[in-house]
Parts: sequence; structure tokens; C-alpha cells
Amino acid sequence: MKLHELHPAEGSKKNKKRVGRGIGSGHGKTSTRGQKGQKARSGGGVRPGFEGGQMPYQQRIPKRGFTNIFKKEYALVNVGALERFEAGTVVTPELLKETGLVKNMKDGLKILGDGELTKALTVKGHSFSKTAAEKIAAAGGKIEVI
Repeated sequence: MKLHELHPAEGSKKNKKRVGRGIGSGHGKTSTRGQKGQKARSGGGVRPGFEGGQMPYQQRIPKRGFTNIFKKEYALVNVGALERFEAGTVVTPELLKETGLVKNMKDGLKILGDGELTKALTVKGHSFSKTAAEKIAAAGGKIEVI
């Protein structure tokens, strides 16, 4: 097979429907919009969510709860994931970002306690769960809250 022999699968490429190109085209005169009405007009149509004047679904359903706009959202890393580092390493948010453990730092870094840790590490983070702090200390490491 050569590059010039490649072609798309049969039926996968279709020509765009060309409307408003004269009566002979089959899509002339009203350009597939039918006769009159809101959808036939220039700029016609309804906004997303509009239900013809009926109370829209978004407005009909009950609203409950509250979203705190000041809530901090942390990037989460489990203690088990820190096992990849050498003993004595200072684990910082920047190091975790470099190694790909964290992609988006959000509002800070929180270390959670899932998994096992056998190496003594110094871990710097914005927040630590109780079990994570215990496991790091049990392995001979220490935590530093930034």
C-alpha cells in the first residue's frame, strides 16, 4: 500500500447540502426551510431550553442546597503514590507537578491516607488528612504545612 492509494471508506464522505442555489438544485426557493413561520425567518428560531412558552424545565424543577463560592478545592494525592520517591526526598507541590502526579494544582495540595508508605519523606502540602499524617510519621518522615 502506498500513500497515494489511501482513500476514505465508502460512504464516509458526503458533500455538504448546498441550499438556495436555484430551483433546479432541489434545494432552491425556500432553501429547505418550508413556508413561513418563525423557523423560516432570517435569524429565526428559539433559544436553547425554550419550550414554546411552557415553563421551561430548568425553572420548573425544585432548587435546593447551596454552593459556597469560597470553598477550597484541593488537588488530591494519596500517600501510596509517594512511594515512588527516594527516601529523604522533599516532596513539594512543584515536584508532584513535574512528575505528573498532579496535573492541576487548583487551590492547593491535600495528601490523603490511602496506600502504604515505607520511606522517610519530608512532605510539603497545604492540607493533610489525619491518617496521611500518621502514615508519614510512622515511616519516619515529617509533614510541613505550607
